[in-house]
Amino acid sequence: MIGPLGLLVLLVVTLVSVSVTPVVVNGTPESLPVDCSDLYNNGFGNSGVYTIFPAGPTSPVQVFCEMGSMDAPDSNKWTVIQRRTDGTINFYRGWEQYKTGFGQASSEYWLGLENIHLLTGKKSYKLRVNMEDFDGGKAFAEYSSFNVAPEKDGYRLTLSGFKDGGAGNSLDHHNGQKFSTFDRDQDSSASNCANTYLGGWWYNECHHCNPNGEYLWGESPYGIGVNWSSWKGYTYSLKAIAFKLSPQDAIG
Repeated sequence: MIGPLGLLVLLVVTLVSVSVTPVVVNGTPESLPVDCSDLYNNGFGNSGVYTIFPAGPTSPVQVFCEMGSMDAPDSNKWTVIQRRTDGTINFYRGWEQYKTGFGQASSEYWLGLENIHLLTGKKSYKLRVNMEDFDGGKAFAEYSSFNVAPEKDGYRLTLSGFKDGGAGNSLDHHNGQKFSTFDRDQDSSASNCANTYLGGWWYNECHHCNPNGEYLWGESPYGIGVNWSSWKGYTYSLKAIAFKLSPQDAIG
């Protein structure tokens, strides 16, 4: 049963396109959901597209929430920050679009570096990366700690605590790197990795994974596809990949 706070959040989530005025209770702004775990705690138990407010009440953001299943109520509630499923969205984009986000939360999208930074500044998160190939094979990688620094530090990535779900640890190569796009080269290579491998990412010299690369339906030229090298190598572009966050204190 949804309590008064849940009903209040429901009203804001439902009517956000009409108004983004802060809800005020006793003279102070009412708490709004920062992530999908907040939504779940306020009575929203179904997976789907929701509105969250990592930057506050005047900056609503749509995300896809994975709320788990009825037979596993204590499983993690995941806030999806990146998702590739069918190649409908072009991920070869410049800095400003990677900063603010693009795509549709109902299909393929990138939440935005600023939003991801704000999220990881408000709570301590773990990261799970789920992926699938074109033969129905599935694997995942999980990290117990995930953080993105502010723009002044290049949205630098910090992660630790790898757990293998069959995918291998391709993301560790990118730990400590700043984010790069074709129009803002912050990688550790003499070349522009984002330009060479057709994506935007925390490139090093250059990548062990390229989840924002070109969507190429399986076997593909070296390094430019949606790669996770420790699972499928550099010449296989995945069918699906999703990056998602859950608070570290969540069960599961």
